[in-house]
Amino acid sequence: MKKFLLLGMLMPFFAHAQWHVNLFGGFSNYFGDLQSKPYTTSQGHGAFGAGLQYDLNGHLSVLSNFTYGKIGAADKYNTKADLKARNLSFQSNLIEWNVLGEYNLLSLDKNRFTPYVFAGIAVYHFNPFAFDTLGRKVYLKPLSTEGEGLTGYPDRKPYALTQFAIPFGGGIKLRISEDVVIAYEIGLRKLFTDYIDDVSKRYIDQNVLLAAKGPEAVKMAYRGNELKGNSVSTYPQDGSVRGNSKHQDWYYFSGIRVTIALHSNSSGVYKNGHGGLDCPKKVY
Repeated sequence: MKKFLLLGMLMPFFAHAQWHVNLFGGFSNYFGDLQSKPYTTSQGHGAFGAGLQYDLNGHLSVLSNFTYGKIGAADKYNTKADLKARNLSFQSNLIEWNVLGEYNLLSLDKNRFTPYVFAGIAVYHFNPFAFDTLGRKVYLKPLSTEGEGLTGYPDRKPYALTQFAIPFGGGIKLRISEDVVIAYEIGLRKLFTDYIDDVSKRYIDQNVLLAAKGPEAVKMAYRGNELKGNSVSTYPQDGSVRGNSKHQDWYYFSGIRVTIALHSNSSGVYKNGHGGLDCPKKVY
């Protein structure tokens, strides 16, 4: 009996809810040791996603989305000679699930367009890899290229491939019909790792890395010797700078979002400023 009573109390809430499907398409990129520009489409990759949105009112919504993208960068595109000589590269697929709060500066009940902002929490998975000289894909984390997990370098802890992030960003929305809103948005991800590109600190001793992880780890940790005419072609000394650990890595998504209402009333975009279904007419 109590269950039916609770259901009856919740029915008006869901009956006047405005639910939407969100579809996203755009590109993904990252900012870190191999990509020094905070925002750029250079070396970017395609990204797409989908999720659900629930409008609390004309200004505030709660969203949950799954997004798939890819990031990557290579020193060969770097403008700095010392970084180009390092000759490192990486790629990684990204899978993200997030929960966001979103705020429209103007209510779409009364306006056709509005700026908006969002923020929340996300869980993402990455796994950096690179291609060796024979074109074979090599995953970098197991190689401990900077000594992660090796006893001789106790300050270098192995990094987790699934982590939390703080997504935030904003954009512009435009209502194009009663049930459809399109938006252009940029969403940044504050990360808590500097190893999304497998580059962070300093080189470790070549012989220690060779004994612990084998010749492939040494080859992938320093690749300057693959470049013809490189003046510095020998493996760097233990402690030589490899990356910049002062700043954590970031990744971001940018593109078009299409929001499609799952139901609406027939008399307008919203009824009395709220989304919902009209009660059906009596049938005799």
